[in-house]
Amino acid sequence: QVQLVESGGKLVQTGGSLRLSCTASGIDFSGNSLGWYRQYPGQARELVAAIHPEGSEYTERSVRGRFSISRDNTQQTVYLQMNNVQLKDAAIYYCNTVQWVALVPLTNNWGRGTTVIVSS
Repeated sequence: QVQLVESGGKLVQTGGSLRLSCTASGIDFSGNSLGWYRQYPGQARELVAAIHPEGSEYTERSVRGRFSISRDNTQQTVYLQMNNVQLKDAAIYYCNTVQWVALVPLTNNWGRGTTVIVSS
């Protein structure tokens, strides 16, 4: 059974930093590309960052240079470091697997997400 547990979301001021964590179980963690997605109210989830098993990274244009993704296969955890957070980054953040070429989720198994709130 796939379980994805996100954490680390909090209230942060614009320009601040935070790190999100996602621990996964029930998947071939080290063999999968993993990604962080975010969802605004009433909208579909969108991919913001992904990391390939071999370490290659993808970041969406609006977060490039501010967000970075990393993984710890021994802990089965993927991280999203968010720096210089902006108001537009306020959303619910989820992790999931990623089909590397198409950059879409491999499964429809989602955790509860973690909420990032940004204040000016």
